[in-house]
Amino acid sequence: MVPGETIAVTKSGVDRKTMWRLLGYPGGPPPGNGGQTRDIRHEPDFTAEDIVIGSGGAAVPGTLLRPRDAAGPLPAVLYCHAHGNRHDIGRHELTESRAALLDAYGPVLAANGFAVLCIDMPGFGSRQAEGTETALSKAALWQGGTLLGRMLADLSTAIDYLAARADVDAARIATLGLSMGATHAYLLAALDERIAACAHLCAFSNMRPLIESGAHDLHGPYMTVPGLLEICDLGDIAALVAPRPQLVCCGKADPLTPPEALDPAIDTLRRAYLQSDAADHLEIVISEETGHTETAAMRDAVLRFLLKRLQDASIRRD
Repeated sequence: MVPGETIAVTKSGVDRKTMWRLLGYPGGPPPGNGGQTRDIRHEPDFTAEDIVIGSGGAAVPGTLLRPRDAAGPLPAVLYCHAHGNRHDIGRHELTESRAALLDAYGPVLAANGFAVLCIDMPGFGSRQAEGTETALSKAALWQGGTLLGRMLADLSTAIDYLAARADVDAARIATLGLSMGATHAYLLAALDERIAACAHLCAFSNMRPLIESGAHDLHGPYMTVPGLLEICDLGDIAALVAPRPQLVCCGKADPLTPPEALDPAIDTLRRAYLQSDAADHLEIVISEETGHTETAAMRDAVLRFLLKRLQDASIRRD
């Protein structure tokens, strides 16, 4: 299925075609140009591949981990890296972790039988030479696009790449991320119906209340979509994931997900899943006392969610 081809509408009136247009891709994201493996390393518990994916004329570096000697096709996770004002980390978060995480997700997911891919976003990791985040954001806006749209388009080509691999089950691909990666994980799942499930940590909330309080300025400039709030808010977009499984993890002390911004977004999600007769496909983990960081309960919930949802042959897409 081509991303953006099928229109799904929430009560807000948002649909996938409109979203891609606002993001700067009125015809939907361009298809990927395939990928090449540049290096393979065999670790005791997994095999790591350094790859390059063709996306919109750019060569996008990525790292893919898969269980050693596992029979495919495997369920897969597109892991979306965070921001954290550490533009140097990028895809290395997959294997080296960062302060907001309990541990790196890559080896853990591979040990649980998943193929897992992470690519560098524009301005991060090996792509810092493309320009700073502010320079890339300004250039995109001047040209009628958005940096967020470019990021999601690159991630869409990563889905193209995963779905085309012989060792990956294209019907069992999930997205996962924390912070900026969380935003990418649920937005991409909302816009691309090939994604069977998504799990996101420490970023979900409506934007309008954040703007009212000034907390929106805690987000990087990448997260600017002109005109979006005239049509919908972020909870409405995440609702497009329904009835596919979705896991939301947040901390109430997180300045990016305060109750006045989190609660209405969660309410929108719950209504969407109830209307889709899929209330059991929405899972929510709220930490009452922690902030912008993964907790042990969140980690357990993510692993249980992925193991359950990607091993379920009856994943709903209707």
